[in-house]
Amino acid sequence: MKYNTYLFDFDGTLVDSMPSFVSVMLRILDENQIKYGEDIVKIITPLGYGGTAEYFRELGVKKSKEELLLQMNTYAYDEYAYKIQAKANVISTLETLKSRGADLNILTASPHKVLDVCLKRIGIFDLFNHVWSCDDFSTTKADPEIYVRAAEKLGQPVENVLFLDDNLNADKTAKSAGMKVCGVYDASSEDYVEEIKRVTDHYIYDFSELL
Repeated sequence: MKYNTYLFDFDGTLVDSMPSFVSVMLRILDENQIKYGEDIVKIITPLGYGGTAEYFRELGVKKSKEELLLQMNTYAYDEYAYKIQAKANVISTLETLKSRGADLNILTASPHKVLDVCLKRIGIFDLFNHVWSCDDFSTTKADPEIYVRAAEKLGQPVENVLFLDDNLNADKTAKSAGMKVCGVYDASSEDYVEEIKRVTDHYIYDFSELL
């Protein structure tokens, strides 16, 4: 793979956080006795905390968006601040790409409160030129426009940016916006591997494959 500008997802792509993310979100639904389908993780992962809060309200949670966001951040903070680790070969691969002059960036649904503290603890925050949450764009990764706007901020045509994500919906949306897309294996999206492969330009099971 020969690219110079990379746009990485965070949860399930750079860090092994999907079990924690899913646990936090489903805990809130369970506490509010809300039923949900088997595809709940695929649906909420690209939405960010704000989009997920709105979706939960549509499902019937009787709390304000602000109350849900506070609860999500409270439940998630300890996991991201103290426990979640980088996935295999992520750090060494990012360091190698950086040494080769690659432009490394993040676009994630996670808010900065948990995103930044996790990146700094595992020692990779400074490898990235931009660390963006969907909150910075006031939209979600389910919106094609977020990828176009990210490319503009990177000073690149959208087709020159390689977007990497483990989530099927995010991969499909980035591809529809014109980005090159690389699917990333994560156990949380294992049921969608073949479908992700069909809609992306590349697929990796391990980060070292980027080299």
